[in-house]
Amino acid sequence: MVQKPMKDNVMELHWPTQRGRSAYELFMEEENLPIYGGLGIYDSRQLPLKPWKRMGGKGTYIELDGQAGYFGMYVVEIPAGGVLNPERHFYEETLFAIEGRGSTEIWQDGSSKKQTFEWQGGAFFAPPLNVWHRLVNATSNPVLIVGTTSAPTVMDMFPNREFIFENPFQFRDRYDGGDDFFKSKDEAQPREEGSPFWDLRTNLVPDVATCMVPQLNRRAPGQGNVGVRMAGNTYLTNGIFDYPSGRYSTGHCHAAGRVLVCLKGKGYSLNWDSRLGKRPWESGNGHLVNRQDYIPGGFVTAAPGSGDWFHQHFSTAKESLRTMRLGTHGELREGPGEEIEMAGGGVFLGPGRHEVTYSEEDPQVRKDYMEALKKEGAEFTMPEEIYRTHTKSRYTLEREQGIR
Repeated sequence: MVQKPMKDNVMELHWPTQRGRSAYELFMEEENLPIYGGLGIYDSRQLPLKPWKRMGGKGTYIELDGQAGYFGMYVVEIPAGGVLNPERHFYEETLFAIEGRGSTEIWQDGSSKKQTFEWQGGAFFAPPLNVWHRLVNATSNPVLIVGTTSAPTVMDMFPNREFIFENPFQFRDRYDGGDDFFKSKDEAQPREEGSPFWDLRTNLVPDVATCMVPQLNRRAPGQGNVGVRMAGNTYLTNGIFDYPSGRYSTGHCHAAGRVLVCLKGKGYSLNWDSRLGKRPWESGNGHLVNRQDYIPGGFVTAAPGSGDWFHQHFSTAKESLRTMRLGTHGELREGPGEEIEMAGGGVFLGPGRHEVTYSEEDPQVRKDYMEALKKEGAEFTMPEEIYRTHTKSRYTLEREQGIR
């Protein structure tokens, strides 16, 4: 181990050898599929796919900057009139249908009962932990599915294929075989008494692009936000976000471990290292800001780097932009005084550095956004007063209001 000089009262420790590949990374290589990285992709339909021996169909793995080994992602295509291989596994999983129509079969060892439910493009559902399931495409067109899993964490803890894929244990507390287990429940409810957060508690959302999303105004004026809690999952958490046309979020930092998939509309996200400051163009570092555009079915990492990068999300179409968070859920939490600690990352960004309020942002952000709207024929609808009055972060405002 090598000690480097103190910097900002923090001792940097470096090991002379690089870390070895994780069990999950080795697993992906053994699957012999493409592995797509980067900050995101404009449209997941553009991804290269190869025949997938274990699951059937064709697939590719997704390892975007910001997944940080917290969760795994893949895209699988079910051919016209085809089925995927039955599987069960000792990690959590959620499935999102990008396009197509099909059904899912669910069953347990030792039971003759088999549950079947149908879905179409836009559906979001979760096979319960370690329950047998099979995806069927009975149509004449291919089906494209995005899977999100906790496999990296579980495989690194238990690097044994037999334990992961052939374990007979049944989590009866998560799945009891009830007839209404996959009955859609579309009424959002407060996460807990007095909480400003709302959740959909259901194991099937028929269409995440059109379901009801409460307006909470958290990241942007008029923004909607609702969590989705599925199948008893404790590690994988999800959220749906809606940005009105002509509006965009503040710049913000939070822990890594999230990817956004575009559900409706059109938009882009900006990402930059927080060490470049809140006004990177003004300081001559605009060329280091990354931009990822996307349409429905596209992805963008919501927290690249080590969770200490600023990022912003912009709605550019005439209709609202709706995205869904896939992965884990790390929240900023208050540290000593006014400092903000990145949950799960141990990164202290200092007073007020976790969010860029509209009054603090680089003028280039608004200029570029106006040009993007013009190209799409959409109007700029941001209230002018927020650029004068939105001088406190939402965390500070919520603390003053007694929410935090």
